[in-house]
Amino acid sequence: MNIPVRTASHSYDVTIGNGILKAAVLRYAQLIEQSDKVFVLTDERVWEAQQSYFTANFPFDFHVFVMPSGESCKSFDNYNATQTFLLEKKCTRKSLVIAFGGGAVGDLAGFVAATYMRGISFIQVPTTILAHDSAVGGKTAINHALGKNMIGAFYQPQAVLYDTQLLRTLSKKEVRSGMAEVIKHAMISDAEWLQQLMNGDKVTALSEDLLGNYLAAGVRVKAAIVEEDETEQSVRKYLNLGHTYGHAMEAAAGYGGLAHGEAVMIGLVYSLLLSERYGTIDRSFTTSFLTFAVENGYPFEAVSKFSFDELIEYLLKDKKADYGILQFVLLEEVGKPFVQKIELAECREIDKQFRNLLAEVLI
Repeated sequence: MNIPVRTASHSYDVTIGNGILKAAVLRYAQLIEQSDKVFVLTDERVWEAQQSYFTANFPFDFHVFVMPSGESCKSFDNYNATQTFLLEKKCTRKSLVIAFGGGAVGDLAGFVAATYMRGISFIQVPTTILAHDSAVGGKTAINHALGKNMIGAFYQPQAVLYDTQLLRTLSKKEVRSGMAEVIKHAMISDAEWLQQLMNGDKVTALSEDLLGNYLAAGVRVKAAIVEEDETEQSVRKYLNLGHTYGHAMEAAAGYGGLAHGEAVMIGLVYSLLLSERYGTIDRSFTTSFLTFAVENGYPFEAVSKFSFDELIEYLLKDKKADYGILQFVLLEEVGKPFVQKIELAECREIDKQFRNLLAEVLI
């Protein structure tokens, strides 16, 4: 299945399916053969689990650079080490980078490709559910100690090759994390789809076919938004639903303490509470959604580990914050997102409501 992504700067396809890696790679044989060198950037965990599958299905010569796994992949030190590797291997403007891994690998590899000699070609080969979101749309970045994804660029890949067979080795934690972004895509686009998710099997027990369908649907939602707004000037901000409070939780926990999607799920519930004030979401829906999330194993107990005062510094570092006023993506109703400015005092009120609701549901 091919899903087109047509942005102002570049158009490409997301090829998605089970066991399609070799066929998808061969579709881009001309691009690969025209490259003077191919560099595969991956991480330790992915390469250990998927080296055999990748090499069996990538019938071209390549150099591989194996990086640390997790958010440490997106550090300044690793960015520098990766650029050093490319320079030492005499990578040129005619070379091609393959990002083979999850969201962290894709973010790092994309930013490396965007900045090496002012930009070289790269292809995303995602290996996680979460990467169905991060691999599409051209956001690339590394982290700074003072903020997540603060140094980066909008830089589109030549292609996204998404072989869902690579997802079979994921842990339940990784599946939960990735499915949070699927759920977010449903929340901003389709009430019926969200209800199907909430009424269905546990997110860690979905059939391969159903999971593949959900991932393709999520890619279509993302592609449609990115086509309309490549550099997040308007509707692309809707993709940040759950991320403002979620990123603050993720940062407070220390990168790696909470998986990205786990933090986003926490942020989604916080956004629903705000949406009760500014939209037509009611408390019964918020409670039922929180119950669904808790039953699926999302770690809401993490909220009690940090006071709101501890979260403030991270909230104010959000890229959308402006003079102490935050911009939250909220829902008028499921499928109808909008952006609302929220002052810090109101954020504190909602945080208190959130903790009270958690105390009721987690009993």
